[in-house]
Amino acid sequence: MLFALIGDPVERSLSPAMYNAAFRELGLDCVYVAFRVQRGMLADAMAGIRAFGVAGLNVTHPHKVSILQLLDKLDRSASQVGAVNTVKNDEGKLIGYNTDGVGAIRALKQEVGKLKDRRVVLVGAGGAARAIAFKLVEAGAKLVVANRTVERAQKLAEDIKANRGVFVGTVGLKPSALEPVISKAEILINATSVGMYPDVKKTVVTAKMLHPGLLVNDIVYQPMSTRLLREAEKVGARTLGGLEMLIQQGAASFEILTGKKAPIEIMRKAAERELRKRGEMP
Repeated sequence: MLFALIGDPVERSLSPAMYNAAFRELGLDCVYVAFRVQRGMLADAMAGIRAFGVAGLNVTHPHKVSILQLLDKLDRSASQVGAVNTVKNDEGKLIGYNTDGVGAIRALKQEVGKLKDRRVVLVGAGGAARAIAFKLVEAGAKLVVANRTVERAQKLAEDIKANRGVFVGTVGLKPSALEPVISKAEILINATSVGMYPDVKKTVVTAKMLHPGLLVNDIVYQPMSTRLLREAEKVGARTLGGLEMLIQQGAASFEILTGKKAPIEIMRKAAERELRKRGEMP
């Protein structure tokens, strides 16, 4: 069976290494490949997915929201957040799921334990950010969503209020608005693609807006050490890269797509091995 990742860019994704290692470990006759699908080509790509009978997909930037209208059904995990990162082909019917939030929360809990009453600033309001925001609220975090377009942050806050009955603050990305919010936060999460390869010199905030009491989490894992994480290190803040979230959401997705328990340690070792091969991890 064929499984795939679609997005742009995908050439440096660790998902093929993780999934193919898991298939080998479980003795499954499956293969996983990455397809670059540019904006504007998603509908054509999904027609091809259907025609070739691809068994399942992972979906990454920039298609997590736009793919919604091209699927036959949405699982509750995707319909509530309005974004998809996993698509299962169930006898020709394409069903969308979302495991981004689960992956992010699992990774965060390994670092800080319980999230209840933790003050969190989440940067972004796109597909991944929406999934993470809903899970943070479910975990009891006190959330503020920051986004360049404040209206998108407000829409996310309104959706959370409607679905969960929880108030979420919103703010723009201008330093004058964002800095006071970060100064009171315990956790800062970048859930955008800012700083991702090849635009590795970019960051959502700089060191002067951070403080030592923060845990700074960047969901970007290409590169492993993003500029945001380096800015955090300058002020003595704790850092958490995007690799663990990738592994955790990948494992959850694997179980949806295959019906098998994910060999998570095998997937983690495969990701780390691939990074060492590229010289991106010691």
